[in-house]
Parts: sequence; C-alpha cells; structure tokens
Amino acid sequence: MKSIVVACSNCGTKNRIPADKQHLGPKCGKCKAPLSLSAAAVPVELDDSTFSGFTSRASKPVLVDFFSPTCGPCRLLAPTIDTMARKFYGRVIIAKLDTSRNHITAAQYRIKGVPTLLFFKNGKLVDQVTGALPEQELTRLLEEFAE
Repeated sequence: MKSIVVACSNCGTKNRIPADKQHLGPKCGKCKAPLSLSAAAVPVELDDSTFSGFTSRASKPVLVDFFSPTCGPCRLLAPTIDTMARKFYGRVIIAKLDTSRNHITAAQYRIKGVPTLLFFKNGKLVDQVTGALPEQELTRLLEEFAE
C-alpha cells in the first residue's frame, strides 16, 4: 500500500498518510492542523477486494483508470493520471486498477481494452471512456464530472 509523506505547514512535522485515506481530510498527528495534500496527492491503488467498497463509500466522485503495466497507451496515460490526482484533489478521487492482476473487477465491468476510464458518482457508474485521452480532454471531462 502506497503512502504519502507530507510536512505540516503549521508545525513542520512530517506525516505519513496512506494513499487510500488521502481524500478523508487528514490532520497533523502532532498539532491536529489540516494537511494540504494538493501537491502530493497520488492515485489510489485499488484491487478486486477493495474496489466495490471504495467506489460505493466515496464521498466524492471517483475516476478509476483500468490499466495494464504492459500496455503502451496505458504507460503514456499514467503521468496524466498522476497529474489529475493532484489537480483535482478535494474534488474528484483518482484511482487505478491493474487489470492484469484484478480479473474479477475487470470482467464485472466488461473491460475489453485498456486504458479504460470509469467515472463513478454516489457509487454508481455514470460514464466510461476507452483509450488514452490527451491531458486537455481529460481535464475537460473531469471539470464536468466534478460539478
């Protein structure tokens, strides 16, 4: 499980935040001040055991990137997905799921090609896009999705 280390802007203490908890409004362990993660946010890594619960309980819209590490277009899209996690922090939760290791969820959503992006609101699938989108197009989609 990935984690992020963020220094508190109030007291300077370094705080380790699990990536899958970054959207829950973390606070400094020492002074309890809210931590700003907008510059450090990363996509949440999901798997077959965490996907359903995470997307259904998320307090914000969720974008899930279904990818494979051996897929060329997926590797091209990965830096854009990382950028979107920071750019939309606090508005949209960006997550990813490796289809080569998580066949059950990929089959459940009938993922035939990667990269495929699924958009969830209130636990329900609301949109799906297949292919590596340019950063401007993905930004436009996420702006609409975040409303």
